[in-house]
Amino acid sequence: MGKRIVFLDYVRVFACFLVMLVHASENFYGAPGSTDMAGPQSFLASESDRLWVSLYDGFSRMSVPLFIIVSAFLLVPMKEGMSAVDFYKRRAARIIPAFLFFMVVYSTVPAVWNQIDMETSASDLMRIPLNFPTLAGHLWFMYPLISLYLFIPMISPWLAKVKPSEERLFIGLFLISSCMPYLERFFGEIWGQCFWNDFHMLWYFSGYLGYMVLAHYIRVHLDWSRSKRMVTGALSLAVGAAWTILSFYLQAVPGEIHSTPVLEIGWSFCTINCVLLTTGAFLLFTCIDKSAAPKWVFELSDLSYGMYLVHILWLGLCVSVFKDRLELPTGIAIPVIACSTFICSFLSTKLLSLLPFSIFTAGVRRDAKKLKGRKPEPQPM
Repeated sequence: MGKRIVFLDYVRVFACFLVMLVHASENFYGAPGSTDMAGPQSFLASESDRLWVSLYDGFSRMSVPLFIIVSAFLLVPMKEGMSAVDFYKRRAARIIPAFLFFMVVYSTVPAVWNQIDMETSASDLMRIPLNFPTLAGHLWFMYPLISLYLFIPMISPWLAKVKPSEERLFIGLFLISSCMPYLERFFGEIWGQCFWNDFHMLWYFSGYLGYMVLAHYIRVHLDWSRSKRMVTGALSLAVGAAWTILSFYLQAVPGEIHSTPVLEIGWSFCTINCVLLTTGAFLLFTCIDKSAAPKWVFELSDLSYGMYLVHILWLGLCVSVFKDRLELPTGIAIPVIACSTFICSFLSTKLLSLLPFSIFTAGVRRDAKKLKGRKPEPQPM
């Protein structure tokens, strides 16, 4: 068993909290009469909502790409001699049981307190092979994650042999593709796009695959000193954060109904500003040179997948307490909701992990006991 990569535990805990900060923020710009959280239309009730949603939610948009980078950092390329079938079996054992369990939970449990009716519950159950349940929008992430896992055996042979210059070429094309949302906004359909064709010229260099290649390049080829990574990471983080925050703030006029995809143009996870934001944060985390993380960090990292799956069940309760009943100011309510959701998610996932044959730790803790105190490598999501 290899040495644990300590800084990745910090990344996973940080990214897990940011996911909850995003979803806490979304309760402050859902359009009236449609949904509590942000839907197809958005509405900012006040200048305070505009400011704090922009800051908290905008900064937190690195959360999903950070999870992708952590998984790629650990898994790409595959270990020499491992077959695609063995790789798929290991990844499926890690993520599928808990994923399916919560698909059923989100299809049924909300009906108990009448958040959905029985017809919707039955429809959600029937559609489990096709898509996530009505009230489990956060599970969208599982589909691109599974897609990347399916692709890892295909791209691993190339990454194992590719020259750094060729890998930089791929990353450069990925960066250009990440400018597409802005290019489309200003110039309309470009590079082969039209109403019958979405596959533009850089389609195959775009999306989350770019983060996977970027993670591999950082791990294998980036030999910068700690100080250079700190300075470059801080600058990239600052530029990416400012860009991401302002892209929302400048458009989010209070009192007006907005189209959410238009308002969130800079909040798509594969835009150039989110790439800068995510890369900067990750470079800063690589500067953590501790030989071991505190026990609480290790445990939160270990349970982060379960926390991500369960947190929407707690989010609504926390919103009803701190936003609706106590009516806390937006700048305070959003982080309080996120922190409360984070704590409740940890405690509930911890309890579930103590069950025999728990599906929420993928055997990590049981393996740790067998290793007589030696900590195993962190598990990617």
